Amino acid sequence: MKLEGIKVLDLSLFLPGPLLTQMMADHGAEVIKLEPINGGEPNREIGPKIDGQSVYFANTHRGKKSVQLNLKTDEGKELALKLAEQCDVVIEAFRPGVVQRLGVSYEDIRARNPGVVYASLSAFGQTGPYVKKPAHDLATEGYAGILSVNLGFDGKPAIPAIPNADMLTSMMGLSAVLMALLRRRDTGKGDYIDLAMMDSLIACVPNNMGSVFAEKKAPVVKEERTWGGYAMYNIYETQDDKYIVLGASEMHFAVNVLTKMARTDLIPLCEPPPGPNQEPVRAFFRETFRGQTQAYWIDWFEDVDAAFAPVNDLRQGADDPQIRAREMIVEDERGREHIGIPIKFSDEPGRINYHAPDLGEHNEEVAATLGYSAEQIAAMKAGGVFGA
Repeated sequence: MKLEGIKVLDLSLFLPGPLLTQMMADHGAEVIKLEPINGGEPNREIGPKIDGQSVYFANTHRGKKSVQLNLKTDEGKELALKLAEQCDVVIEAFRPGVVQRLGVSYEDIRARNPGVVYASLSAFGQTGPYVKKPAHDLATEGYAGILSVNLGFDGKPAIPAIPNADMLTSMMGLSAVLMALLRRRDTGKGDYIDLAMMDSLIACVPNNMGSVFAEKKAPVVKEERTWGGYAMYNIYETQDDKYIVLGASEMHFAVNVLTKMARTDLIPLCEPPPGPNQEPVRAFFRETFRGQTQAYWIDWFEDVDAAFAPVNDLRQGADDPQIRAREMIVEDERGREHIGIPIKFSDEPGRINYHAPDLGEHNEEVAATLGYSAEQIAAMKAGGVFGA
C-alpha cells in the first residue's frame, strides 16, 4: 500500500484529525493514537453503539493502535517524545497553546526528530485575533459567512448536514501532510503545518464569491446559480411529502425535461442568468412535481437525459446501488457496516483493518518497542502513567 513504512502519532480528538489519520491507516501507515487519561477519545462515547463500541469511533479509528498516556507526568511525556522520535508524522488538534503546555509541541518534537512533519488542526489557526476562541465546526461556519447562505425552505440559516469545516480541514490536512512528506524525500527536512477550519471553508467557495468580490456585497442566496437561482438546479417537493432534485442547469437538460413536459415555451426562461427571471419555470416545476409522488418521478425520468435524483434519506443512501457498487458502504465478517475507502488506486489499493482499538490496548506493546523493560512498564502502570 502507498503509505507502508510511514509512522504516525495521532494526538487529535473528535473528527478532523482522526479521520485524516484513518485515511493514512487505510493506505498502510502505522497510526498510533495517543489518548488522554480522562476517558480517552471523546467519540468513543458519542452516538449509537454496536456491542459497546460507538459507530463514530469505529469509523474514525479502525486500523490504529491505542496508547493512553498521562502527559502531565514526566514519564508519560518522555514516552510520548520517544514515540514521536520514531514517527514521520504528528497530528494534533488542541486549542493553540495546549501542546506547548503538555510538552509535545512542534518545537519539542523537532528538537528530537528534525525530519518530523507536524500538523496542527484548529478552528482559527495559530495566528490572528480569534486564536484563543473556542469553537467547533458550526461556529467557524458562522464566522466565515457559510451559514448565512445555507438556508432552509423557510429562508433561515440551517445547520449543514455535513460538518464542512471539519471534513474540509481533514482532507486539506491529508493533502498537506503528503506534500510535506514528498518534499522531505528530496530535502530530508520536516515541516510544520498550520491548518484552520475557517481557512478551509473560505478556500472552498470560489464559485460563490462573485458578488462578494465584484460588487462588494453579500449574495442574494435564492438568486445565485448554485443556491436555487436556476430552475434546473433546485429541490422540489412531491405529492407524498418527499423531494426530488434537478441538479444541472445546462440548457440541453432543460430542453429534454421541458419538451417531455410539453412546455417548450418555458425553455428560453432557463437561459442564464439565474435569478427572478427564472421564477415562472420554478413555479411550474413546483406545481408539477407536487402533483405526483416521488416514485412516479423516478420512473418518469428514467428515459430523460437530465441530472435528476430523488432525495434519499441516509439509510436509503447507504443502500444505494451506486454506493454499494463503489464499496463506500462495506460489511465486515460480523455483518457490521462501515464507511469504505474513497481513494481508489488501481495499484496498491487501500485495505480496511476493521479493528478499532480498545482504550490503551497497545500501551505495553508500544512501550516495549521503545525499549522499556517489563519492570519499567509495570512501574509506570502502577504510577498512573497509563491512566487509571
